[in-house]
Amino acid sequence: MENNEITILLVDDEPDILEFLGYNLEKEGYRVLKAKNGQKALKMTMEYKPHLVILDVMMPVMDGMETCLEIRKIPELAGTLIAFLTARGEDYSQIAGLESGADDYITKPIKPKVFISRIQALLRRYKEIVEKSDIIALKGFTIDKNRYVVMMENMEITLVRKEFELLQFLVLRQNKVVTRDEIFTHVWGEDVIVGDRTIDVHIRRIREKLSIKSIKTIKGVGYKFDEG
Repeated sequence: MENNEITILLVDDEPDILEFLGYNLEKEGYRVLKAKNGQKALKMTMEYKPHLVILDVMMPVMDGMETCLEIRKIPELAGTLIAFLTARGEDYSQIAGLESGADDYITKPIKPKVFISRIQALLRRYKEIVEKSDIIALKGFTIDKNRYVVMMENMEITLVRKEFELLQFLVLRQNKVVTRDEIFTHVWGEDVIVGDRTIDVHIRRIREKLSIKSIKTIKGVGYKFDEG
């Protein structure tokens, strides 16, 4: 997938930031859409289905956190990447943002080269998943990596992106203990700082949605997927 095939939606209530970030993304060949508030962004996300949405946290009408939560409720947008823009000193919990379904957060002001580097890292993980798309068959359910969907007894169960990637990561290492550090690196990336609670919350949601006991907690180490 080339850069000109990737659509990025920029959402910020400051025109200067939209112009600055948009210019740098377009220089790299990305298709860029822009919105000034979360409500408009939600409509555009449903209409254009961008690969990545970059959300400012503090916005009028609908803030970034609420917008992220709404996007994550839409099954056909399960594969959409979401990154938060946060101002230094802003009263905002990065961990809470990641738990709401975001894939990354970017602190502003940010230098153009650093910004593009972060975006490329996010999209690189997306491309790797797309290029390895196939079906993983397990006892009781299958994983469709192309559509970000889990099928159980002919029922389609949609997981948000990080839940899906975490499940997939554990399944592909079936019967092996995966440490928290490995999960951080492979699911969230080395540039993103997340707490242990973030992983625990995602594991709990996966267990609840799929009603499975295959994901075992290895105390003090990490997790293991074991069908038994």
